[in-house]
Amino acid sequence: EEHAYVADLIRSRGHRVMLIDVGSLEPPRIKPDITREEVAATGGVDLKNLREKQDRGESVSAMAGAAAKMVGKLAAGGRIDGIISLGGGGGTAIGTSAMRALPVGFPKVMVSTLAAGNMAPYLGTKDIVMFPSIVDVSGLNRVSRLLFAQAAGAICGMVEAAPPSVE
Repeated sequence: EEHAYVADLIRSRGHRVMLIDVGSLEPPRIKPDITREEVAATGGVDLKNLREKQDRGESVSAMAGAAAKMVGKLAAGGRIDGIISLGGGGGTAIGTSAMRALPVGFPKVMVSTLAAGNMAPYLGTKDIVMFPSIVDVSGLNRVSRLLFAQAAGAICGMVEAAPPSVE
């Protein structure tokens, strides 16, 4: 629901949206453009095995690596211009792993329940904009709608911004 909301806001500003499913345990609630099976295959992850184990930590780790490979491939092919992700602990680990695979200057926004804490392990040396979700990323309410709308505006603004020419 939250991802669909942010995607609609980005589309309303005239941008293309590509939803990538990086989950592994629960079925997706919205139809992605790139399935978890495609992400897992790109990263060499045995998704069937992950599902059978039902180990959240192992799933997050495996899909974080696979997401990084998928996003790197999409960026290298010119198929994406920016990236935004929403999540709690697991979603933040996966989202920021994907973002760290992208070069400095590539627009990256992570809306996270963890954004008020020590983010060094999630950021590394990359220019990821951390956006505090304030409320849990588990549905829409008056607070989350506002914050998700601002985050959508931030990624759109970052994608639209052209660096000044150097003379």
